[in-house]
Amino acid sequence: MELSLYWMQTPNWETIGPPPLSLFVLEQGRAALELARVGPRRKRLKTAPRGDGHPVLVLPGLLAGDLSTVPLRGFLRALSYDARGWGLGVNMGPTDALRTKLDDLLVRTREKHGQAVSLVGWSLGGIYARELARAHPDLVRCVITLGTPFRDISASHAARLVPIRPGGRLLRNAHDLRAYLRTPVPVPTTSIFSKTDGIVHWQSCLETEGPERENVEVACSHTGMGFHAETLAVVADRLAQPIGKWRYYAKPA
Repeated sequence: MELSLYWMQTPNWETIGPPPLSLFVLEQGRAALELARVGPRRKRLKTAPRGDGHPVLVLPGLLAGDLSTVPLRGFLRALSYDARGWGLGVNMGPTDALRTKLDDLLVRTREKHGQAVSLVGWSLGGIYARELARAHPDLVRCVITLGTPFRDISASHAARLVPIRPGGRLLRNAHDLRAYLRTPVPVPTTSIFSKTDGIVHWQSCLETEGPERENVEVACSHTGMGFHAETLAVVADRLAQPIGKWRYYAKPA
């Protein structure tokens, strides 16, 4: 069967596309309001389960760096996790050199702490987190992604800012890569998504649910996910699960 015909007959051909421009236009204003709401974050900090001190690597999104994840990492450190940034500057997109650096970072973190590492990835950082877990499942405790379009990596307005062209192809034409990225990873995985995300289409963030795989909806912007109170509560709940006792997220009343 010809490759083109094969892709037309399989759900791996799925193309979702970016979210509406109306949501994209509202992104920065919404994020600014979410950042200003300190009260809900403090309330979540008081009620969130405390951690066991295990290491957590937080990976930023496209065109972002560790500065963008400061509120999230500060929240997790206050819960007793050893939450760390990636220390690799601004995320300019995937390269072979970056993959090697991320592999080394994960290995070093695991060796330093003597414990498996939880990975929290925001947007494109979630793609990195999933692929690290796929390559090194024995080193990773769990993966939590925030607005990560692994189901259709081309379903994002961010791809227009920094074109990522695997093998010289547009992302929407890289069907083999897109099919590969949506394949579930072999560790407990939580995908956090928002139906009002203005950067990434929410449907592109949906994991195929199964044992130790889930999708959790929050109500926030894409740019505000890393400091939105509801998102922080989900991340804290997921990280607090004991090894070997994973359960689906139960939203508080």
